[in-house]
Amino acid sequence: MNKIPLTVRGAEKLRAELHELKTVARPRVIEAIAEAREHGDLKENAEYHAAREQQGFIEGRIREIEAKLSNAQIIDVKDIDAGGKVVFGATVDLIDEDSGQEVTYQIVGDDEADIKAGLISVNAPIARALIGKEEGDVVTVATPGGEKEYEIVAVRYE
Repeated sequence: MNKIPLTVRGAEKLRAELHELKTVARPRVIEAIAEAREHGDLKENAEYHAAREQQGFIEGRIREIEAKLSNAQIIDVKDIDAGGKVVFGATVDLIDEDSGQEVTYQIVGDDEADIKAGLISVNAPIARALIGKEEGDVVTVATPGGEKEYEIVAVRYE
């Protein structure tokens, strides 16, 4: 399996979710299954089936997070010296060439992406267009609404 790039913050977030699943959610669902078993016939026990389904989801998510963390390449953005180039973890200030609107994005791993928080996946079209560019460059991004051009105003590693 390929290494999965994660920022330090993204790795911490996954570890926190894993801890929550193992120490809170898993024991809670085991207790719910035990309680539902006490109600008798399991074939017609909706509470039992719902708890078992929830248990399957929790165990699957635990395995998924453990696999991601074991294959993670954790990148501390503050240690990057990319000479002003846009790289994984960089925070980039852009101006939309058409509207003049300013936007700021940080390029992060797939699991960390949250467009509303300004976190875009390294695999997103705009991130792929930005990688390797530097301040002052103009990039063209293919979007569902057509091509958009952005000027890179600043590149930060924070």
